[in-house]
Amino acid sequence: MGVVSWLKSLFVLQLLIGFVFVVSGLIINFIQLCTCVLWPINKQLYRKINTRLAYSLWSQLVMLLEWWSGTECTLYIDQATVDKFGKEHVIIILNHNYEIDFLCGWTMCERYGILGSSKVLAKHELLKVPLIGWTWYFLEIVFCKRKWEEDRETVFSGLNRLRDYPEYMWFLLYCEGTRFTETKHQISMQVAESKGLPKLKYHLLPRTKGFTTTMQCLKGTVKAVYDVTLNFKDKQNPTLLGIVNGKKYKADMSIRRFPVEEIPDDEKECAAWLHKLYQEKDALQEHYEKEGCFPGPTIKPKRRVWTLLNFLFWATLLLSPLINFAWDVFVSGSPLLIIGFMIFLTVASVAVRRLIGVTEVKKTGSSYGNTEAKKEN
Repeated sequence: MGVVSWLKSLFVLQLLIGFVFVVSGLIINFIQLCTCVLWPINKQLYRKINTRLAYSLWSQLVMLLEWWSGTECTLYIDQATVDKFGKEHVIIILNHNYEIDFLCGWTMCERYGILGSSKVLAKHELLKVPLIGWTWYFLEIVFCKRKWEEDRETVFSGLNRLRDYPEYMWFLLYCEGTRFTETKHQISMQVAESKGLPKLKYHLLPRTKGFTTTMQCLKGTVKAVYDVTLNFKDKQNPTLLGIVNGKKYKADMSIRRFPVEEIPDDEKECAAWLHKLYQEKDALQEHYEKEGCFPGPTIKPKRRVWTLLNFLFWATLLLSPLINFAWDVFVSGSPLLIIGFMIFLTVASVAVRRLIGVTEVKKTGSSYGNTEAKKEN
């Protein structure tokens, strides 16, 4: 292990990074709360400010991926599609196989200038997660409970509200509804067989309601659908904890652009189009499994320095007083102050670990395939 790798593995450094993220996030959330007074006066100004506040938080996570771990992202895409990046409203369809798939999506958003305005159809439980859910709330993210009878009005009103969004946005959809596991895959393919649908090898059966509803509500606003299929070299199984430990991964993303004019308006035909798309995504994954790459030309977009500068700004602002305070505590020799500070560090480390745990596959808490849960729904 080299010196740099050893430094990245030090818990104290990881804790300091987590401290910067958590405290800066709380500051950003407070500023976002203050901007709410702008909503009835100038809604578009409110949105522009919150887009940049969100960027200041999300870019810290992108910094971990790009600068701390050095993870590389290669796009399999044609230049004509790249030329449209960041210049149109689009819907992104991404496979949901890895703990850091959202982070790979965010790094592409960052490199093309739309990280702060990226959107997602999120599960309602995430609204309760500090920093992440709170920031999304101020960004007008649409939260759903996966119970259509309860979600219908919320989803329609939330999506329709985004039709006049002033910043170009990439609206991310995980059409599989939950992260891929072998158990969920077996259940999903049983459903596919019962419905007479083609079976998939590398994906779960897509849930079409979210996609068709989003297409219906944002028609006239979004110009295209980007299909993104993600995989990693050498059968790597990346985790956010691995990123925090400085482990480097090599991500490959196949991206295809479909103009909205090519996607049927009729709900059933639109759902059939999505099923066909997932069959094509499965074929792409099969190609990757055999060849170790996706077909087509490749582009490696360069990382930007803004994520690093943003983190250094927050680190300088927040760590200087923390280090001075820690020094004063230990110099004081007061057992009470020292014990209190150690308790603070313990609570901080637990909080950071719990935030990381939100992304872990085994802790996603999905009830996919749970018969009792379905009865309750």
